[in-house]
Amino acid sequence: MEPHDFSLVAAVLALSAAVGLLATLLRQPLIVAFIGAGIVVGPTGLGWVEAEGTVDLLARLGIAVLLFLVGLRLDLHLVRATGPVALATGLGQVLFTSVFGWLIALALGMDAVTALYVAVALTFSSTIIIVKLLSDKRELEQLHGRIAVGLLIVQDIVVVLVMIALTAFGQRSGGNVPLSIALVLAKGLGLLAGAVLLMRYVLPRLLHHVARSQELLVLFGVAYAVSVAALSQWLGFGSEVGAFLAGVSLAPTTYRDALGARLVSLRDFLLLFFFLQLGARLEFAGAAEQITAAVVLSLFVLVGNPLIVLLIMAALRYPARVGFLTGLTVAQISEFSLILAALGHGLGHIDRAAVSLITIVGLVTIGGSTYLILYSQRICRRLEHLLGRIDRAPGRREPAGGHGDVDVILYGLGRFGGPLADRLTASGHRVLAVDFDPHRVRRNDRDGVTAVFGSAEDVHFLETLPLARARCVISTIPLLETNKILLHGLRHHRYRGGTAFTAHSRRAAEQLRAARVDLVIEPFDAAVSAAGDALDEMLRR
Repeated sequence: MEPHDFSLVAAVLALSAAVGLLATLLRQPLIVAFIGAGIVVGPTGLGWVEAEGTVDLLARLGIAVLLFLVGLRLDLHLVRATGPVALATGLGQVLFTSVFGWLIALALGMDAVTALYVAVALTFSSTIIIVKLLSDKRELEQLHGRIAVGLLIVQDIVVVLVMIALTAFGQRSGGNVPLSIALVLAKGLGLLAGAVLLMRYVLPRLLHHVARSQELLVLFGVAYAVSVAALSQWLGFGSEVGAFLAGVSLAPTTYRDALGARLVSLRDFLLLFFFLQLGARLEFAGAAEQITAAVVLSLFVLVGNPLIVLLIMAALRYPARVGFLTGLTVAQISEFSLILAALGHGLGHIDRAAVSLITIVGLVTIGGSTYLILYSQRICRRLEHLLGRIDRAPGRREPAGGHGDVDVILYGLGRFGGPLADRLTASGHRVLAVDFDPHRVRRNDRDGVTAVFGSAEDVHFLETLPLARARCVISTIPLLETNKILLHGLRHHRYRGGTAFTAHSRRAAEQLRAARVDLVIEPFDAAVSAAGDALDEMLRR
């Protein structure tokens, strides 16, 4: 496609809209539809879209805006809360997937070097696709979503280091490898130091003036994200790292929510070109000869990667349900895998057949994992009994009864749960609060409130709680599936006290009432009712 061929851009957009409409009518994921449209308009199909040009530029902008928004909404407290498990799971998954993938590739008849490239390519997952799907499902703020984002950051750091190492060792001047590594470290530290200085001294004051115009605020956000991304790419770290870092540097400011809300539509539009480009870049040369290997490796990624993450998180004593949902997010290979394959081919380490094999596995796993993530809750319900066997043994828990006498067990110390705990203690009730954010637990200084770390999705955790002495269990968690799991666990442990669960929609409230919850708390309806009464009184005056 020529850089300024307006007619072709219009044709590509029209075809994408038609394919998207068809996918919506068939209830299929739009991501898969857009990748398919990319194959149609790419070199394999109509040949409208080439590797470089307008679509490539718009795709890069879309990636930059997406990762900028991810960094913009990153809470450093959440990093501290999920950092250890994300680091352990990310590194563990990279190690185990690489080892098992290498052994499978060798068993399929590949030589050692090709098998190593294929195994490493199977290791990395697509940050862009996963974040987009979790964001659409509103699961980024859930525990498995937070861990998944942290895991992906670890993977991205590893893949950048792998690509830098391959480039360094692939050069003729092998004697300069230590110097190259030192230079990379110096550049990385310089980039981080620059971001910290901007975040501390420049950006808060600058944004105060920029934010006077909403249009200028949006323009500044995009310009800043793309500029830092370009600087990061020039330094050799890739534009994705820079865009994410740009978002993180603006996250502490008071303007991040307004900026993020205005960029969502732009992100969704530009990401269309990323998926089109991804489909257009898929190559199928020699695909017929690679069918068996592609099926085996695709199954390994779709089944093996989630299983590896599930077992690692189970070893870290996380609920099997959380580990399973986190594992489903890594059931595909990344766009970085395709870049890694192209790099290996360019260095002469692997042939075109290996590149085609990785490409086919990428197409299959990206499509398959999209369905796995979209229907993850249904799949989890179907495998509930199997996941229960993987959960840690109840005997490894701390014995119950160590929390003293309590009247209320309260799940969640967030914006709603925290004030509710204050209100209950002010009325003379003794509250034991459970929250999965270690930062909230450590920072708890409420009189009469004892805070412990735990998850409502961990059924075995209930054995450590004084259920026999508690008069009521309250959940301020608005997630219907989580509340159903907690209610099932309470009944499994024969809890006889009262239950009060939170619902943010009428459908969720109806299902909780049908499940015989004693009190369904609907904070939005209560707020509307109170606000309506207050406004009516004001208008009558």
